[in-house]
Amino acid sequence: MSAKEIDALAIPLRAHYRRFLDRPDVLMTGHSHQAWPDVSREAQLSAWDDAARLVDEKWGRIFGELVPEFQRGVAKRIGSTRASDIAFAGNTHELVTRLLSCFGPRPAVLTTPFEFHSLSRQLTRAEESGAVVARVDPSEMPSRIGDNRYDLVALSMVFFETARVVDLDAILAAAAARGLPVLVDTYHAFNTIPFSADAWPGAVFVTGGGYKYAAGGEGGAFLLLPKDATAFRPENTGWMADFGGLAKRATRVSYGDGGFRFMGATFDPTGLYRAVAVFRFFDEQGLTVPTLRAQSVRQTERVIERFEDLKLASRGVELTSPRESKLRGAFVAFRCSEAQEVVGRMAEKGVHVDARRDTLRVGPAPYSTSAEIDRAMDVLAECL
Repeated sequence: MSAKEIDALAIPLRAHYRRFLDRPDVLMTGHSHQAWPDVSREAQLSAWDDAARLVDEKWGRIFGELVPEFQRGVAKRIGSTRASDIAFAGNTHELVTRLLSCFGPRPAVLTTPFEFHSLSRQLTRAEESGAVVARVDPSEMPSRIGDNRYDLVALSMVFFETARVVDLDAILAAAAARGLPVLVDTYHAFNTIPFSADAWPGAVFVTGGGYKYAAGGEGGAFLLLPKDATAFRPENTGWMADFGGLAKRATRVSYGDGGFRFMGATFDPTGLYRAVAVFRFFDEQGLTVPTLRAQSVRQTERVIERFEDLKLASRGVELTSPRESKLRGAFVAFRCSEAQEVVGRMAEKGVHVDARRDTLRVGPAPYSTSAEIDRAMDVLAECL
C-alpha cells in the first residue's frame, strides 16, 4: 500500500496528538488504547473546573448539554437517528449485565466462543448458577436460533482476537423472525467500520465504547436500545433510570424514557467530557467513519504486505486476520509462539503492540505513518 496515501492523512494529524506522540516510540495499539488528541486533556480539565465552579449544579450542564451531545455523537457513528435511546456507563460490562438481568437468574443465551472477557466471563459465571449458554460459530447461529429455546443472542461485530468481521445479516433476520433480542458488541467496529444500526431488523441492542477507535478513553461506553424497549425491565437498575419517579413512593419499579431505562447510578462524568471533545475534533478534521475506515484499510494492508516481504510465515508466524479487507477490522493479528514475550521484547525496542494468549496484535491508528508501520514490522521480525 502506498506510503503517500497513508501519510497524507497521518502526518497532518500528528500535530493534534502532541501529548501522546511527542516521543520516539511507535504506538501500534490503536485497537486497544488509541492515543487521545490534545483536546481531550482540555476537556478533562474542564470537568474539574465545572465541578469547582458549579459544585452539584454541574449535573445540570452534564445532563442538559454533554449527555445529549454524547448521544448524538454516538448515534451519528453507528448509523442511528435515535440518539435519545442511547444509555451510557463507565464500561460495557455494566450495560451488558444490566441487559442480562432482564431475563431472570438463569437466562438462555446463544453466543460464540470468540467473545471478549466482559461477556464471556459473565456468561461462564452465569452457567455456574444454572444459565444455559450455547457457544457456536456465527455461521451456525441462524439454524440454532430456530431451536426457539433462547432468551438472547449475543455476539461481536468484529472479533477481538482476529479482527474477523462477522456477517450479521442472516443472524439478525433469523432472530427478528423469532422475536428474539440480539446484543451486538460493536466495540471493534465503532468509529472504524461504517454500519447502520437503524437498518438492522428486530430488537437489537448495540453496545460499544470510546476506549479504542473513538480515542476518548475510559468512561464512554454506550448501549443503543431497540426502538421499543418497554418490555425490557432490568433487575439491575440504578436510581438514575427514573428521575421522574424518585419523588413517589412506589411498590413497582418504573423506568425513564429512552436510554434512561438502562441507566445506573452516580457516575464519573469525565469520560463524557473527553468523548464530546473528541467527537467535535473528528468532525472538525473531517474524520468521518468512512474516512477512518479507508485509512485503516490502507494501513492494515501495509502491515500484511510487510509480513509477506519479511517472510515471517517461514519463521512460524501465522496471519490469523482475514486477508480480504472487507472481512478484516482495524488491526492485524498474528499467531506466534511466545507472543507475550515478543510483545515485551518489542517494547524494549520502542515499539508497542499487544497480545491475547498466543496472538500478537498490530493496530495502526489514523495518525500512524507508513514509516512507523514499517518499523513496527521490522522490529517484530527482529524479536521473534
